[in-house]
Amino acid sequence: MVLVPAIDMQDGQCVCLYKGDFDKTTVYGNPVEIARKWKALGAKRIHLVDLYGAYKGDTTHLKIVEAIVNEVDVPLEIGGGIRDMKTIARYLNMGVDRVILGTAAIENMALVACSAAVYGERIAVGIDALNGIVRTKGWLEDTKKEAIQLGLEMKELGIERIIYTDISKDGTLTGPNLEETKGFAEATGLKVTASGGMAVLKDVKDVCKLEAFGVDEVILGKALYEGSINFSKAQVIVGEK
Repeated sequence: MVLVPAIDMQDGQCVCLYKGDFDKTTVYGNPVEIARKWKALGAKRIHLVDLYGAYKGDTTHLKIVEAIVNEVDVPLEIGGGIRDMKTIARYLNMGVDRVILGTAAIENMALVACSAAVYGERIAVGIDALNGIVRTKGWLEDTKKEAIQLGLEMKELGIERIIYTDISKDGTLTGPNLEETKGFAEATGLKVTASGGMAVLKDVKDVCKLEAFGVDEVILGKALYEGSINFSKAQVIVGEK
């Protein structure tokens, strides 16, 4: 299991939202400095999200992402507002390891297919679900599409990895939705990065039990910033340290 610290960006700062609500934001500081911290603690991957980009469909924090790439020698993944091949190429060419498509997975499947054909496993899809139903545009729009259905469609287009977020758990520190994540992984047969709700070290132990079903990465956000999960202790649990 790979532990992936998250850096969600809004107004040039690292923040955490509560269930994706832009009006319930906690600010934690400079994204570049925080990326340096996770590198120093041994992170094997860092998850970046441009929150305004996800809502507006642009690259609001492009310069900050570039600064992190230049200063932190750790594989980075970025999601939020990436909706054309030009933006995908720009991120990958600057040194980002993996690009995550979200809203585009619903609105532009041709983009998903094309990018997967060109870049292979460097393209992942983020599926953000509330009660098993996909939401897009910064979690504000209900698509009426079931997450498992979308996952299977993405698999047909050549996608190998899904970042699966349970919106009802994200930023709540109430524990991950293990059953739903497991069910998604089993039904689709895809590699899955779990996201949302991680709160204490026991959650790290529990999510490790999902590795047999294809869940091999887990994103840690608010729990790290609030101190309810110690990153070094979590690394010991998964055998990274």
